[in-house]
Amino acid sequence: MQRRDFLIGGALAGCSLAASPLVTPIALASAPWDTRLVVIVLRGGLDGLDLVRPYGDAALAGLRPTLIDPATVGELDLDGFFAAHPAVAPLMPLWDAGDLGFYHAVSTPYRDKRSHFDGQDILEAGVAGIEGLASRDGWLNRLLQAVPGVSMETAFAIGREQMLILSGAAAASRWSPEARLALSPQTRRLLELVQHDDPPFRDASLAAIEIAEQIAQGEGEAGGQADMMTGEVFRGDHATVARFAAARLREETRIVSFSLGGFDSHADQQRGLPRALTALTETLLTLKAGLGDVWDRTAVLCVTEFGRTAQENGTRGTDHGTGGVMIHAGGAVRGGRVMGDWPGLRQSDLYDGRDLMPLRDLRAPAGWMMRGLFGVSTGIIERAVFPGVDLGADPGLLR
Repeated sequence: MQRRDFLIGGALAGCSLAASPLVTPIALASAPWDTRLVVIVLRGGLDGLDLVRPYGDAALAGLRPTLIDPATVGELDLDGFFAAHPAVAPLMPLWDAGDLGFYHAVSTPYRDKRSHFDGQDILEAGVAGIEGLASRDGWLNRLLQAVPGVSMETAFAIGREQMLILSGAAAASRWSPEARLALSPQTRRLLELVQHDDPPFRDASLAAIEIAEQIAQGEGEAGGQADMMTGEVFRGDHATVARFAAARLREETRIVSFSLGGFDSHADQQRGLPRALTALTETLLTLKAGLGDVWDRTAVLCVTEFGRTAQENGTRGTDHGTGGVMIHAGGAVRGGRVMGDWPGLRQSDLYDGRDLMPLRDLRAPAGWMMRGLFGVSTGIIERAVFPGVDLGADPGLLR
């Protein structure tokens, strides 16, 4: 019997795999550079026209008579043309500091079918179409494959949710916010003995246990960590994931990816979307607080499978669309700007007469971010990381 077989079959019998910290929708990877990248997949199709509202476009009011109040639409003004959704008001200090920005009218190459499943797969695979998706790896994994000297410092091999974005030949780790470890001293000692002659596996496993115990202790004592910017304590899986990610990024980990749900807003959007945006806001603030001075070397990229229709539907929501918005944050980004050309919201300006017209492939600014953070050549990005993408001009996302 191999040590790993014995570990899974025996030593963890007292803390079932369902309760293990080695399970997750968060994926991490270590690398030889000092900058950090966090990619957050916003599942459900974020309505970019509601998050970053083009109140300077006269057509907006007619398209969204109940979703957006014309009397208050510009209260969280960004630049005289765009205003932010009130739910992200706590992020405005980041905007003012240049640590938060938006890129409007972007999308993946996915068109017309508007399926969440296909859209998310294309987003995470980083390819142009659904053909051959079943055999594809993810674009973050291909990034790791293209960089020499990448190693996996941790050994989280069990996954409740397999995120395509980090799946592939390069090693990556997984952890779950469902983790609640309560190892007896005897069980912990047994783990150490079983893994004694396998230092990488031993060290990674014990590090995972310590992190999980620290998070559990912090939540038990204070219900979560207080954000250093606002003094608020954030609870929930999104805050736990952000704290764990920040803890790893302060150590060897350089790339983190996880997802947030709740952005599908077919009905009653004024009630549902603020909840999802609040979770996103708390996630970003928790990341910043947990990273400390590492925040200055970090870029956060928030992407979604597609935008939503320009016109609201009959249930005070919006349907699956095309063009949307990408969010970038972190001390490494040049924020304080809404980037991208604006296509307009007149009927003749809309894609297929219904959606915000996408004017740039979101893979291009994401590719330039990797180029700036990690020094990956544009040729590798265009051929391997995002095959077939035209990077175009550098949009200057980074400081």
